[in-house]
Amino acid sequence: MRLPTKLIAALTIASPLASPLTSSIAYGQTSVSLYGRLDAGIEYLDHINNGAGGTSGRWSAEGGDWGTSMLGLKGNEDLGGGLKAIFNLETGLQIMNGTTSGGRLWSRRAFAGLKSDQWGTLQAGRNLFIDSDGVWEFDPFVQQAFSSASLVRGRNWQQTSNNIEYHSPTLWGFDVQGQYAFGNQPGAFNSGANGEYGRSDGIMLTYHSTLFDVRGIYDELRDSNGRLSNIFQSSREYFLGANVHFDDVKIQGAYTHYAAPDSPVGVADSADHYWLGATYNFLPRWAVTAGGYYIKVGDGGGDAAHDPAGHATMYVLGTTYNLSKRTFLYGTVGYVRNSGNANFSLEASPRDATSNTSPLAGESQTGAYFGMLHQF
Repeated sequence: MRLPTKLIAALTIASPLASPLTSSIAYGQTSVSLYGRLDAGIEYLDHINNGAGGTSGRWSAEGGDWGTSMLGLKGNEDLGGGLKAIFNLETGLQIMNGTTSGGRLWSRRAFAGLKSDQWGTLQAGRNLFIDSDGVWEFDPFVQQAFSSASLVRGRNWQQTSNNIEYHSPTLWGFDVQGQYAFGNQPGAFNSGANGEYGRSDGIMLTYHSTLFDVRGIYDELRDSNGRLSNIFQSSREYFLGANVHFDDVKIQGAYTHYAAPDSPVGVADSADHYWLGATYNFLPRWAVTAGGYYIKVGDGGGDAAHDPAGHATMYVLGTTYNLSKRTFLYGTVGYVRNSGNANFSLEASPRDATSNTSPLAGESQTGAYFGMLHQF
């Protein structure tokens, strides 16, 4: 929803903090948009560890299975000469209980910056971590509840604070994005505040064409102590993904390697993640997607926070039907099969959570979700 320029100017002039200069610049040159997404549905999972040595099934009302519900504000001011000042404020929502993600006012994005047609975009603040911003486009299930995030326990959909980011303009089909997140701790450059990530960074190179897209990412996500101590929480990531377009069909595949050299002695410190999937648009309103995902955790033991050596395979089938340009219905079913030591869930469930959705080690899990998503 776009706010009228005259309304923005009137609000600015009415503010007790506004100056004549501020009011003059805002009038006629600033664009501010309110946007959002609301996702609600019903979910079923079987074989959830009940904490008493057995498993149970669960029906639940869920928000955000297909995509995170969110509310945001974004805007820009034309500074002339192809240069704009920009900002973005965005928070995740759980519409089933009316809360925001993580209790933050702006949980997903809160940044300001400058955007140049010639030189690219430079911005600073909180944002999606670089792999979260880059992986979804190469995931056939676009990081839904059953998707590329599932078998890596959410490693590729995090957010980080204190970011400095640069996005290059596109030249001959190529563009580059770099991100650097400071830990902001005195005397401990790599560390972060309690409950936050430490110093983290990454770089992403993408090539887009009408026939195919290719993307490579290297990143480091550190724990609050500044260490790479868990393959699915704080680690190095090497990602390579590709999309191929054929009229009504899109094929997507990727490979990711995770390494956590600071893991405790004896536990697994590496993993390899693969996937392949395709989407077929039967009609302009109706699409069907199928995908397979595989994770292999390297040699080593495990504990309450670290996965042991093992592997899992997940199969997902889903469909969407557009009711309009802004609203669609969806349905997704999935099945994950674990090796003897593995307990991966269809959802991106942390290993150390006391109320996660993981099955017992070696058990499979079946699930489904159905709902509606509306964008504004």
